[in-house]
Amino acid sequence: MFDIDRFKHVNDTYGHLAGDHVLKHLATVVKTKIRKEDVLARYGGEEFAILLPEIDHHNAMAFAEKIRGLVEQSACKFEQHMVNMTVSVGVASLRGDIEDAQAFIKITDDNLYAAKGRGRNMVVG
Repeated sequence: MFDIDRFKHVNDTYGHLAGDHVLKHLATVVKTKIRKEDVLARYGGEEFAILLPEIDHHNAMAFAEKIRGLVEQSACKFEQHMVNMTVSVGVASLRGDIEDAQAFIKITDDNLYAAKGRGRNMVVG
């Protein structure tokens, strides 16, 4: 799961149309790096989730870092403004002690908020 860092600042500075543009740009950038069997979905306001079937935790972390770096390098142009963005990423992998989808989402969400709490623009998993 990943979340655009300081997204409220984009909306407050450039307006909600800019925020929508940034969300679309981000989705387009990330979509180019996922496999056909992966699932990219908007999960909340500025949160996205990617499901990576048949990927172990080590490779999920590497993929998340690749996405984090890619987003950091891809400025988004809105009207005459260049909007730079970063994302914080929380990674979780299914394992035997996870009982249901809610528990899985909670672990991922906790890791996302840990990334934000540690300074943003990072992957925690």
